[in-house]
Amino acid sequence: MQIHIAPKTLAAQDRAVFYGDGLFSTIAVQQGQALAWAYHQERLVQDSQRLGFPLWDASALDQAVADTAAQMQSGVLKCLLSRGSGGRGYFPPNKPALQVYLYSYPFPDYSSEEVCVRLCQTRLAQQPLLAGMKHLNRLEQVMARQEWQDSHIREGLLCDTQGWLIEGCMSNLFFIKNTRLYTPDLSQAGVAGIIRGRIIDLSRQLGISVSVGQYRLEDLRLADGVFICNSIMGLCSVNQLLDTQQQRLQQWPAHPLVQRLKSALLTQQWIAS
Repeated sequence: MQIHIAPKTLAAQDRAVFYGDGLFSTIAVQQGQALAWAYHQERLVQDSQRLGFPLWDASALDQAVADTAAQMQSGVLKCLLSRGSGGRGYFPPNKPALQVYLYSYPFPDYSSEEVCVRLCQTRLAQQPLLAGMKHLNRLEQVMARQEWQDSHIREGLLCDTQGWLIEGCMSNLFFIKNTRLYTPDLSQAGVAGIIRGRIIDLSRQLGISVSVGQYRLEDLRLADGVFICNSIMGLCSVNQLLDTQQQRLQQWPAHPLVQRLKSALLTQQWIAS
């Protein structure tokens, strides 16, 4: 089916507003190009099928994203996909009118190569039906982000209700031990970021071993290096971890593997420079 490229203001009865019934992706735009758009689009298509959206024609969205990126030249493009308006009640309309909303923003200041992060008290619920998706219900992240105001803290790390490390509020997490990469399993909670997926694939192409599994805070503290990533910040080394009271728990040196991966991603235009 066709999708409708909507004006920027969501309709008051849009199911995105009522129920968070939709998805979004955040895309870096550089020199008028939406970086890694094909991967963002692939995730939107796959996750919309998981939510039970009808199959939709991506050509209109391709053109709209390309046109918006060309007008922006540089910045952050947020693409929001909604099931559309459907009246009162959870049951979705039989023939939904899928809506796409595109929003543009300037790049945030992510100039620091090394960042400080803290642990969050907020825990992520385990829900395999939604795990991995970048759906519109982000209240857990909103609650977690309210835990600190200090501008020198870039990110908060989240565990699930069982105490397994999952991700950052807005990023995915990797750590390095003995030249091997480790990243949390996201089959029960979290967002499977575009850059996370590319790092896993690229690492294996470069002969770097990658383990995806369940890890505790102690595994992270024993790491040789730690970094976080998303489509906008790229890869950022973590040099300091604070606890929930913002007391120092751990420090790490910058690891050369982080710069190697970042350079490889920049070469393939998956992240903004």
